[in-house]
Amino acid sequence: MSVQELVLRQRTEILNALCSSGSAEHLAQVLDILLAQGALIWEDYQNIQVPGRALYTNARQLLDLVYTKGLETCGLFLAALKQVLPEVHGVGLTFSGCCSNLEEKEEYQSTSTQTLLTQRPSLVSKLQCCIDGALKALVISGHFTSADCNEVRLPIHTPSQQARRLLDHVRSKGESAAKVVLQYIQQKQESGSPLNQDKWTPPKEVLKYQKKLSSSVSAQSCFLSTYGGTSHMSLDDIYTKGELELVHNCVDVHGPLDLEDILGTVGTVNEEADTVLVSGDAGGGKSTLLQRLHLLWARGSALQDFLLLFPFSCRRLNSETRELSVQELLFQHCCWPDREQEEIFQFILNHPHLILFTFDGLDELKQSFSDEHRLCCPTQRAPVHILLFNLIQGSLLKGVRKVVTSRPEAVGPVLKKHLRKEVLLKGFSPSGIDCFVKKHHRDPTVAAKVLESLQTNTALLGLCHSPVLCWIVSQCHKELLGCGEGSLQTITDVYLMILQHFFQHQTSPKSTTGLDWLQEHLNTVLHLGKLAFEGIGATCYIFSGPDLETCGVTEKDICMGFLIQSKNMSSTHSKCYEFLHVTMQCFFAALYIVLSNNTDRSTIPRLFEPRNMRKTGLSSTCFMACMPSTDKQERALEGEATAAETPNLQITATFVSGLLSQRHRSLWLHCCPTAVMEKRVRQVSRCLSKGMQKHFKSIPQPVEGEKKSMHAMPGFVWLIKCIYEMQESRIAKCAMSKLEVDHLKLTYCNIGPVECTALAYVLQHLRNPVGLQLDNNSVGDVGVEQLLPCMHICNSLYLRNNNITDEGIRKLLAKGLQCDNFRKIALFNNKLTDACTQHFSHLLKTKQNFLSLRLGNNNITEEGAKQLAEGLKFNHSLQYLGLWGNKIGDAGTEALASALESSKSLVWLSLVGNGVGSAGACALANIIKNSTSLEELWLTDNCITRTGVECLIQALEHNTHVISVWLRNNDLSLEEVEEMTQRESRLTF
Repeated sequence: MSVQELVLRQRTEILNALCSSGSAEHLAQVLDILLAQGALIWEDYQNIQVPGRALYTNARQLLDLVYTKGLETCGLFLAALKQVLPEVHGVGLTFSGCCSNLEEKEEYQSTSTQTLLTQRPSLVSKLQCCIDGALKALVISGHFTSADCNEVRLPIHTPSQQARRLLDHVRSKGESAAKVVLQYIQQKQESGSPLNQDKWTPPKEVLKYQKKLSSSVSAQSCFLSTYGGTSHMSLDDIYTKGELELVHNCVDVHGPLDLEDILGTVGTVNEEADTVLVSGDAGGGKSTLLQRLHLLWARGSALQDFLLLFPFSCRRLNSETRELSVQELLFQHCCWPDREQEEIFQFILNHPHLILFTFDGLDELKQSFSDEHRLCCPTQRAPVHILLFNLIQGSLLKGVRKVVTSRPEAVGPVLKKHLRKEVLLKGFSPSGIDCFVKKHHRDPTVAAKVLESLQTNTALLGLCHSPVLCWIVSQCHKELLGCGEGSLQTITDVYLMILQHFFQHQTSPKSTTGLDWLQEHLNTVLHLGKLAFEGIGATCYIFSGPDLETCGVTEKDICMGFLIQSKNMSSTHSKCYEFLHVTMQCFFAALYIVLSNNTDRSTIPRLFEPRNMRKTGLSSTCFMACMPSTDKQERALEGEATAAETPNLQITATFVSGLLSQRHRSLWLHCCPTAVMEKRVRQVSRCLSKGMQKHFKSIPQPVEGEKKSMHAMPGFVWLIKCIYEMQESRIAKCAMSKLEVDHLKLTYCNIGPVECTALAYVLQHLRNPVGLQLDNNSVGDVGVEQLLPCMHICNSLYLRNNNITDEGIRKLLAKGLQCDNFRKIALFNNKLTDACTQHFSHLLKTKQNFLSLRLGNNNITEEGAKQLAEGLKFNHSLQYLGLWGNKIGDAGTEALASALESSKSLVWLSLVGNGVGSAGACALANIIKNSTSLEELWLTDNCITRTGVECLIQALEHNTHVISVWLRNNDLSLEEVEEMTQRESRLTF
C-alpha cells in the first residue's frame, strides 16, 4: 500500500491524533516540519492556519492538501506525524513507507527569510524562552514597534505560539528583520548563554517579597491543617503519601506518580492549558497534598521553577463579597507586599511562567464553573468567582500555572476542556494505611494492635483507604480496640465512634454511661446539627459569630472540638468557625435531620433529590451574607450552585440512611419519638426504592441478539452505598428483585474498596447471574476481597486497570473455584506477575466451563506462560485467551502453542506486543493447522520475520475456518507485506 493510500485510509485516525487533545500545538508542529522540508510553501501554510477557524477544519485542510501533493509529501507528512506524536504508533496508525528520519536542511540558504522557514522547528524551540530578548533586539533595530511586541506577547498564547507569531511577523517585515533575529540567536549561542534560560536575576523587591511570601506559606503549612490541625501535629511527622494516578492513561508512566509529577510534563493532554486538576473523594487527602506541596516549595525542596506561589482556599473565598482585581486578590488574600506593590504585580504579569497558583476545594465554591463570562484585563474588578474561573481557563494571566483540587462529581465537561491534565488522588494504599497508623501512634504496641484490628475487619480496612476515616480510626483507637470484632462496618459507624470519642473526652467519665452519652449531649448535637444543616443548604462552610448565635451554638458546644477557628478572609476580622472536615459537617447535618423536631417533613425526600434541595427553605436568614443580594443573582445561583453542592447533599443523605439503620435505633430511644423515627425510616426506604427504579427505567431495550446491559451512573453507586449504610437486607433484596439485566457496567465510577463492600452487599441479592464490569476504577486487592460475597452471582468479571496484584487474584480465584456461574475474567493493565499464573493454571484445570481469560498488559514472562500452559493442557472449554502486552517471548509462546494445538474450543488468541519471533510464529502455526475452532490470531507488534509468516501461510492452507491473522508492525519489508497479502488474504498487515 502506498503512503498516499495510507494517508487516505487512516484519515479519521490521523485527525483524531492531531485534534483530540483540543490543543492546536500538534498541528502547528507538523506544519513547522513540512515548511522546513519544503513540502509546503508559505501560501499553503496561510491557507491552513486560518485564525478563528475550527481546529478540525484546519487539520482536514492539511490532509486534503498533502494528499493532492502526492507520494513524497504524504511520506514527509507521516514522518512528521510520527516525530510529533510518537505515541500514535500504539493506537493503530501505520507508517510503512514514510521517511525514517527528518533532518533540517543545513545547506546554504539564499536569504534569511528562507532560513526562517527551513529551520523553523528548531527556531520555535530556541525562541520560546527568550521572546523578550528577541523582541528587544527587533525594537532597537527599528523593525518592531511596541504594538508589534504586544501582538506577539498576547497573554492568551503559549510560549510556542508566541515564538511562531514572532517568526511570522519577522517574515512580513522583510530580509533585514530576519537577519536581526538570526543574529540574536547566533550571538546567544556564541556567548555560551543557553537559549532556554536567560542569565537573569529577579529584581530585589521581588526577591524580598518572595522571602516574605515563602515565610507566610511555610507558617500556614508546617502543621496539619485538616481535621482542625489536631494537637498541632507536624506535617512532616504525619504526612503519608496517597496514591496518585493520571486520569488519562499515559504510555510513558511506569510506577506511581510523585508530588512533583503533578506539575511535570508527564500525562499532559493539552499543552496550551495551564491548569492541573487534582480530583478525589471527600476526605481523600487533597487539601493535605496541597499543603505538602506548599511546604516543600517554601523550604526550597520542590517546585523551584516557580519563584512565587499563591495558595487559595475556595471555601474562604466564598466569604469574599467585594469585587476585586487580580492584584487585590493576590495581595489581600495571600501576602501583602511591604512596598512596591505595582512593580511586583507587573513582574507577575511579565513572568507568568514563574508563578504558581493553587485553589483548594473548587467543589466548595458556591458557583459551578462557567466560561461564559470572559475577563482579560488583570486590573478590572469582578466578583471573586469570575476572577477564579478566568484564571483557570487562561483568559487572565495566561502562562501562570494553577493546581486546582475538587471532588470529581463537581467537575463538568466545561472545566475539563481547559485542563492541562487531570490527576486522581485515590487515598491510601494498604502500605499507606500501615504507614499512617504507625506515624499517628508513636507507641509501636498501640499501632500494631490497631493494624491487627483492621486486618480482622476487612470492611473497616476498606474504609481506611480514605485518609479522613483512617484518621478517625487512629484517633479513636481505644474505642476501636474495645468495640469487638466486626462491629464497625459502615461509614456511619465510624463517625458515631468519633462523636462518642469527642464527647467522652470532654466530660467526666462518671457522667457518661452506656447509651446515655448521646442523650446527655443532645442539645450540643442539635445546635451544631442546625448550623451544619443550614450551612449545607446555603453552600456555606465558614460561620460567623451571628451565625452561631442564630443556631444556638454556645461556647460549651464549641469546646467539644467539632468546630475550629477559621482563618477569616473578611474585612471585619471577627472570629469565624468551620467544622473539622466537610464530612463532619455533613454528619452533623444528618444528625439534625434524624433527631430534630423542626425539620420539614419534605426534607428527607428532597435530600435524595438534590436538585430540589433549595426548595426546602434551608437558606436561613443568618446565612444571607453568603448569598448574592439581588433576586436576579439568587435565581442565577439557584441554577449554578446545584452541581457544586450535590456531593455534600449526597454524603448527608448517606449518613441519614446509616443513622436510621436498625442497628442504631436504640441510640435514639430517648432522643426522638419512636413514631417519628419509624416514619423517617419509611421515607428513606421509599426514596431509595424510587431512586433505584428511576435507574432501572433508564435501561434501554437490547438490540436483537445482544445482551441486556445497564451502564450505571455515579448516582446509582451512591444509592447502593445508602442501602448498605442502612444494613437491611430486605431493602437490598427489594431493590435487586426488579433489576433484570445480563450485564452491569460501572466503568469510571470511582469504585474503591468502600464501594465494593456496598456493591457486594446489594448485588448478592440479584436473581440471575450478571456480567459485572468495573474497569478503570480503584478496586485494588482490598476491594477484590470485598467483592467476594457477590462472586456467586457473577458469570463474568471485568477489572481492567484497577491496581490489583497477585495477592488479590489469589483470593479471588480461590472463591471463583466455588462459583459455578463464574466463567470469564478480564484483568488488563493491573500489577500481575508470574506468581498469579499458578492460580489461573489451577482454575483452568479445575473449571471445565471456564470460557475467557484476558491478562493483557501485565508483567507475565515466559515462566508465567509455561505455568499457564500446564493448566491449558487439561482445559477443554476456554474460548478466549488474551495475553497482549506481556513479555512471554518465543519460549513462552511455544509452551502455549504446545498446550493449545489440540484445543477444540479456542476461538480467539492474542499475543500482541510480546516479543514473539519466528520460532513462536512457527509453533502457533501448529494450532492453526490442527484447530477446528480458531477464528482470530493476533500477533501485531512483535518481531516475526518472513520465516515465521511462511509457516503461518502454510498452516492456513490446511484451515478454512480461521478468519484473520493480524501481523501489523513486525519485521517485514513493504515488499514482503505486499507479496504475502497477495498470497494469503487472511493475513492483515
